[in-house]
Amino acid sequence: MQLRSVPLFLTLLFLPIANFAQTGPATDLRTEGGKTVSVYEGFETLAPLLRAPDGDLLVINFWATWCAPCVKELPYFEELVRDDFDGRVRVLLVNLDFRKQLVSRLLPFLEKQGIQADVVVLDDPDANGWIDRVDSSWSGAIPATLFLGPGIREFREQSFTRKDLQTLVTSFVEKLP
Repeated sequence: MQLRSVPLFLTLLFLPIANFAQTGPATDLRTEGGKTVSVYEGFETLAPLLRAPDGDLLVINFWATWCAPCVKELPYFEELVRDDFDGRVRVLLVNLDFRKQLVSRLLPFLEKQGIQADVVVLDDPDANGWIDRVDSSWSGAIPATLFLGPGIREFREQSFTRKDLQTLVTSFVEKLP
């Protein structure tokens, strides 16, 4: 694997948590409303979640509360959760917030926004070590979304409009067996 420079904002994102990150099982946090958010310490612990499901579409969005375009598009991912799609679509929001702000910022944000999608936190400061494993074309910028399903593997490093996300997901669902 060829190392490339990581955008400064990702480097700054992971520097404060470098002393806390270690490979190990996920730990759970809970919002006041009872929503569980699992914190995965190290990409290896998260990697099993990033596999294509049998027969369905998995939409994995990488985001952070400090990323304005990420926050703007979150309602569109929430709509995917609420839309029917005959139970064929699952949304996983992979949060990249600062570890020290998970309780003070992330949990209240999820509660206030009423986020229903599955949310996990990736706590791994070695961005060069895992960004390429998600997709070799990824520069590290967020928002970024990976779509996985039978015969489907598409990565998009962009923010979505409601219409563009709905159109893309609908086209993938139509291709499912």
